[in-house]
Amino acid sequence: MKLKNVLASITIALLMLAFSTPAADKEEKDEDRIKDAGRVLTEILNVPDDIPQDLLDKAACVVVFPSVLKAAFIVGASYGRGVMTCRTGPDFNGPWGAPSMMALEGGSFGLQIGGEATDFVLLVMNERGASGILSSKVKLGGDASVAAGPVGRTASAESDVTLRAEILSYSRARGAFAGVSLEGSTIRPDNDANRRIYGEKLSAKDIVLRHETPAPPAAAQLIETLNARTPRHRT
Repeated sequence: MKLKNVLASITIALLMLAFSTPAADKEEKDEDRIKDAGRVLTEILNVPDDIPQDLLDKAACVVVFPSVLKAAFIVGASYGRGVMTCRTGPDFNGPWGAPSMMALEGGSFGLQIGGEATDFVLLVMNERGASGILSSKVKLGGDASVAAGPVGRTASAESDVTLRAEILSYSRARGAFAGVSLEGSTIRPDNDANRRIYGEKLSAKDIVLRHETPAPPAAAQLIETLNARTPRHRT
């Protein structure tokens, strides 16, 4: 095994060990992560020149990974936790629903963003992308097409890359906001965290697409922000 791969494995293992805390503490951390996701998304959407409104309106789901750890980028590896929420209704035409906890792992994007602690926002543009992410581990750029999202109110949402991508990805580090490539990283449901948050074993699909549970109080800002800023799904 190459030294780089060994170092990446060690980095992720150490980061996972950092999350090895008692169940009550883990639940509190999960709730804090949901709150942080709401805060990050609110801050980003309050800047008009960040995510184009027409892209946000076309998104079926949004994934937010707040403050992915700086240590995660030592050799281009990452280990981040966040949440995913989708519009309700059979055609994603209802209000935003309860979130699933998610995990972001791997990838080589650390070199691209300089190793800083970073917030990530992903727009999932269609049902196929949403169903894939919520079913199992998905490799971005492999199992699901991903592209760096355009930024700014005048950015075109009709480019070939934008129209073809199932997922558009953005990053914010030190206040700078930009589209970023996440190819090679993986995203998966964090089922253990979901069980802690919802108090029962539910799949990510049950939570997000089948709407089998109400959203936890910690998700209030996240959902209220999305319902206020993009109440209608425009296909």
